[in-house]
Amino acid sequence: MRKLPPHVLAAASVLAIILLSVVLAGWITPYPAAEQNLAARMAPPSGAHWLGTDHLGRDTLSRLLEGGGFSLTIAALATVLTAIIGTAIGVLSARRRGWLDEFFTRTNDVLLAVPEMVVALFLVAAMGTGYPTLLLALTVTGWTPFARLARALAYDVSARGFIEAARVVGCPPSFIVLRHILPHLAGPLLGQATLRFGQFLINVGALSYLGLGVQPPQSDWGSMLAAAQPYALRAPMTILAPGLVIFTVALCVTLIGQHLARMSSSRLMLAASPDLAVTHA
Repeated sequence: MRKLPPHVLAAASVLAIILLSVVLAGWITPYPAAEQNLAARMAPPSGAHWLGTDHLGRDTLSRLLEGGGFSLTIAALATVLTAIIGTAIGVLSARRRGWLDEFFTRTNDVLLAVPEMVVALFLVAAMGTGYPTLLLALTVTGWTPFARLARALAYDVSARGFIEAARVVGCPPSFIVLRHILPHLAGPLLGQATLRFGQFLINVGALSYLGLGVQPPQSDWGSMLAAAQPYALRAPMTILAPGLVIFTVALCVTLIGQHLARMSSSRLMLAASPDLAVTHA
């Protein structure tokens, strides 16, 4: 088993600690996230409030851990949905080809040319705020990178001899896709998914910062940034804490994703060229 690089191991460790803290937020938060204490508003970090309090006296650490559940859940759901949709479209396009391939390719190109945040802002503004709308806004254009990657990889795998052999012996198309094509796509798509998760997390934070995410009294990391902005100088931890968490999670996931993508690329090169396999061995 290949040893993980130190920076990837560190990123995975930090990410695991943050995710575990968010999952266990209901048991480890020192105060209810919505509990107000105006006598202790904008208090600096102390033994009673490790990250201080906000302008309403709410504990910053409690709100950070509880609000992380929304941000991470929406980003994870958007990643899963876009991965499934994009992979299905990409593989179908590569297998059917012809006019269907042309249609999906041109649609993909058009959506890639439109900034994701513009589409998300339009949908949220038109349909209103809420979990389903925010998830839809992230999914509408988020599938395009998966579709492009899956299509290119499926084209390459479909041209190999074992696919033709499976077709000759009478294997149905669904069996060929599930048994022979998708396993070759899993590694690169997993790397792409981790990279997209970081981008989705930033987009969720941006939409919530603009007031298009969760609504009070609920909170997430983006809405915490928006609420803390007027008080950034008096209570800097209220804006530094959610900003640093968003940055840290996105960075850790990106580092892990880049490592997975490099490993997948190496495996594909070795599988495609026996000479390279001998060289690397």
